[in-house]
Amino acid sequence: MNTKIRCLLLDDELPGLAYLKMLCEQIPELEVIKAFNSPEIFLREQNTLEYDLLISDIEMPGLNGLQVADAVRGKAVVFTTAYKNFAVDAFDRDAVDYVVKPVKPERLMQAVKKVMALMEKPVQVKQVQLNTDRGKALITTDRIFCIMTSDIDSRDKVILLNDNSRILAKNLSFEKLLELLPQNDFVRINKRAAIALKHVQYYSHDEITADINMPDGRAYTFPLSEIYRAEFARLVRQ
Repeated sequence: MNTKIRCLLLDDELPGLAYLKMLCEQIPELEVIKAFNSPEIFLREQNTLEYDLLISDIEMPGLNGLQVADAVRGKAVVFTTAYKNFAVDAFDRDAVDYVVKPVKPERLMQAVKKVMALMEKPVQVKQVQLNTDRGKALITTDRIFCIMTSDIDSRDKVILLNDNSRILAKNLSFEKLLELLPQNDFVRINKRAAIALKHVQYYSHDEITADINMPDGRAYTFPLSEIYRAEFARLVRQ
């Protein structure tokens, strides 16, 4: 692996955070981008930072590390904690590793090696060809943020990309479009919208907040309909 793993650190206890930062800075494969002692501040700032890995405590006041992990998608997560009883919950969130405090240098290096192995796996990039209002378009699926029914013609679908640009796919049903996309990466959330799961930041039983902002700076939010709730819950927990 030629590039360093860019990591963020999160622990509400400053001595523990300082110790973790010291250990990470001794690992040549790691680059510590920023350390946080507040989960709320971390969640506000993490989308403005380029990083590959979050190393987070679990037991924290307010939001705990498990809740933070629910809001972090597409990033590797390693948990550190003084309590062994969170292991099942941690691995339910696809944590790369679970390190019990006090963190030992060799145990942290073991976790980093797992992250390195994960990052070295080849990424499957898929492209789809669609008929649009401007002719045929070839779209890389990892650029797609969400899909919405056109307000002008319900047979058409507006495909919103990660950079907030839009493509109008002509005469295409949700069912057909979702068949073209990677099965476990996209999910229908209501009658008029589907979303890339990696862009789900928060969700409740009836609303989804994305990690992409509208031009006015507010995060995109979508209603989560009852009819699609079970399938959404199944995929988001994979």
